[in-house]
Amino acid sequence: MNTPEAGQPKQKAMQRIGAALYRVRRRIATGFAVLLAVFLAYHVVFGRNGVNSYEQKRAQDRELHQQIDSLQQENSSLKDHVARLKSDPDAIEYEAREKLHYARPGEVIYTLSQPQPAPPQPSNPPAK
Repeated sequence: MNTPEAGQPKQKAMQRIGAALYRVRRRIATGFAVLLAVFLAYHVVFGRNGVNSYEQKRAQDRELHQQIDSLQQENSSLKDHVARLKSDPDAIEYEAREKLHYARPGEVIYTLSQPQPAPPQPSNPPAK
């Protein structure tokens, strides 16, 4: 009684169920892959070491390099100044006169005070 024609509907039904399961699994896998890609993209841009953090660190690096350059220039200037003070008597005398207000024997130093600003005048005269 088992004829090859009797098993065909069962076989076709099993093939349809298999194909449907395959499509569902594919859709689930595709959805999971999309969610994973979205999560990774978010993490790359906004994560702890993401693009935003990288840009902030680059800006901070540029700022620190500018500070280093300016401090190196200042350091070089101060080294030149120290070298002049160690070897040039005129530089020593200039510093003593300007910074410490020293004078040679017999010299008199006059200092002028800064003029005081005038008090503001009222714009309206007082009423009588």
